This record gives sequence, structure tokens and C-alpha cells, in this order.
Amino acid sequence: MKAVEEFLARVDAGEKIEVRDWMPDEYRDLLIKQIHMHAISEIMGAYPEKEWVAKAPTIQRKMALNAKIQDEIGHGQMLLRLAEDLSQPYHRGREALMDDVLEGRVKFHNVFHLEAPTWADAGVIGFLVDGGAIITQAMLLNSSYAPYARMLKRIVAEESFHMQHGESVVLALASGTDLQRTMLQEAINRWWPAMMFFFGPREMGPASQRMMMYRIRTMSNEELRQKFITRYAPRIRSLGISIPDEALRQDPRTGQWAYTDPDWDWFSHMVHHNTGPMSQARLGLRRQAQVDLRWFREASLRSAAYHASRGA
Repeated sequence: MKAVEEFLARVDAGEKIEVRDWMPDEYRDLLIKQIHMHAISEIMGAYPEKEWVAKAPTIQRKMALNAKIQDEIGHGQMLLRLAEDLSQPYHRGREALMDDVLEGRVKFHNVFHLEAPTWADAGVIGFLVDGGAIITQAMLLNSSYAPYARMLKRIVAEESFHMQHGESVVLALASGTDLQRTMLQEAINRWWPAMMFFFGPREMGPASQRMMMYRIRTMSNEELRQKFITRYAPRIRSLGISIPDEALRQDPRTGQWAYTDPDWDWFSHMVHHNTGPMSQARLGLRRQAQVDLRWFREASLRSAAYHASRGA
């Protein structure tokens, strides 16, 4: 199709696509899938840390963690607005997009299905998970879809503060008592395999390959994972904390890291079927906010519409 060829030529030339520009249906659908999952993951990612706000060791830590959670929910809502704009031809609004996670039509990142049993986990989530998210989102700053790239400038900037918060917790534990160091080591043991899965399989599927073609994304899963390991393996080891992977080593000639593959089948089943240790509990919290409080959102909208109609 000539229109598609011209669109691809624009993308290949580095042009940015705006929401009102013509775009192939496949491009629109891939964008919705990417942004929708990103939005839901931001929102679901607040729940593991929410558990630790009341239990954080100092008032300063409580306030910092609470602010971080507020940011994550805000990121999710902003991204849902982008997905909503793209979904207008399908007549799907933000409520429907949010309902999708409860009805199994959209998945969220594997890391947010897992347990966070200690304060060290709250720190490691900020240190590793937000650090991994920054690597992925920094790549998406070059996305061919301009509204997504623009929004990610703010999100990446805020995620950098989240990562620094997690790093602060990790450094405090690493320089603490033997019990604190043990707690940190156990948290790293839990989260490292999940971070190897976080970036996706070595061989990208057809949808990811098409996203590369359309320049929605510009790096492969393996390139992102290698960048993550290069950044974080030396930092973890410099703290005197070991990484739970005897195969982890860097080729001095190529700079590439060898690593043990995560259990792809287990993680994939968990993400697609919500069978992780905390999947159902966190979906229950999301259901409470989305379904049980729907009346409040609807009443607020009616009230706002009423006052607007009266010129208030």
C-alpha cells in the first residue's frame, strides 16, 4: 500500500508522528499495546511499595516512599490518557482501558507479581526495577510517536529520583549491620532473576520486531538487558553483595555478558495467567479501587459537568 510505504519512509527519515496524523492500523495497535501495558505496569507497580509506607523505618523514608508511589500512579494516568487518545477509533476510554487488567486483557510486568517481604525489597525495587525501567524508557525517548516520546521526558526524569531513593536505601543497608546486609543480599537474590526476565526473551517475537520496524522502539531486548547488567553488576559487587548467578561473566573482548537464563516458562505463565505469589492480592487491591469506587468517579464527573453547565 502506497500510504503505508510513505508512512514508513517518514519514520525511517526520523520524522515524528502526532496523534492526528494518518497512521497504519498496525502502528496504532502496536502503540496502544505498548503504552497500555506501560500504564498498567506503572499503576500495579505502586502496590509492592505501598505495603512498606507504614512500615518504613523513619518518617523521612515514609514520606519519600509515599511521594514515589504518588508519582507512579500519576505516570500510569498520564500514559492511559495517551492510550485513550489512540483508542478513539475503537471508542475505548480510560475506564475501559483500566478494566482490562481486571479482565485479563492486558498484562503487567513480571516484577509486580512478586513478593516484597522486607524493607530491603522496597529499596531493591527502586534500585533495580526503576533502574531497569529507566534503561527501557530512555530508549523509548527516541520513539517515532511524538506524544509518547514527549511524555517520557518527564517520566524518565522522575524515575531517576525513584532510582536514587532506592539506591539510598540499598547503600544504607549495605553499610549497616550484618543482619541488614543479609536482608539486602536476600532481596538481591529474589530480584535478580526477575530482572533478567524483565527485558523479555533473547529472540524477540513478531510484535516486537514490528515495533522496531516502525521505530516505536529502537533497541532489542538483549541490548537492553546487556546495558542493565553492565550498569548494575559492578555496582552490586562493589557493595560486597554477590549476584546469584555463577555464570555471570563479561567477555573482555566484546563486553558482552554471559548469564543464566531465568525460568522463561514460569515467569511467562505467571505474567499471562496472574499466577505469581502476589498476583491475585494486588489485582484485588486494583479491583477495590477500580470497581468498588467507580461510583465516586462517576459522581465527581457529574458534579463537575453540572458546575460547568452553570458557569461555575
